[in-house]
Amino acid sequence: VQLVESGGGLVQTGGSLRLSCVASGDTLCIAAMAWYRQAPGKEREWVAGLRDGGSADYGDSVKGRFTIARDNAKNALFLQMNSLKPEDTAVYYCSARDDYCDGVSYWGTGTPVTVSS
Repeated sequence: VQLVESGGGLVQTGGSLRLSCVASGDTLCIAAMAWYRQAPGKEREWVAGLRDGGSADYGDSVKGRFTIARDNAKNALFLQMNSLKPEDTAVYYCSARDDYCDGVSYWGTGTPVTVSS
């Protein structure tokens, strides 16, 4: 499975961005997808996740501001980010887990998001 993120960029505080992640390869094996982020000098943080047949889950720091969605027909995962804050600045990574096959987790290379104050 290969994952490619896009949609990052520079935005002012209070602005919005929509991240996209397109999966290719053995996508039928994917049972769960998620967004993570890593800010400079900090550990990677789970942001939001979505599992087949399940509801979306969000980290406390983004709940009410971010929305995760998946389009299975397009093998795509999205993250709509509203009311952005400077502390949301990070590289955002898409992750997929092929629970239906090998249970392996896959990662994209990330897309950077910078929120200016």
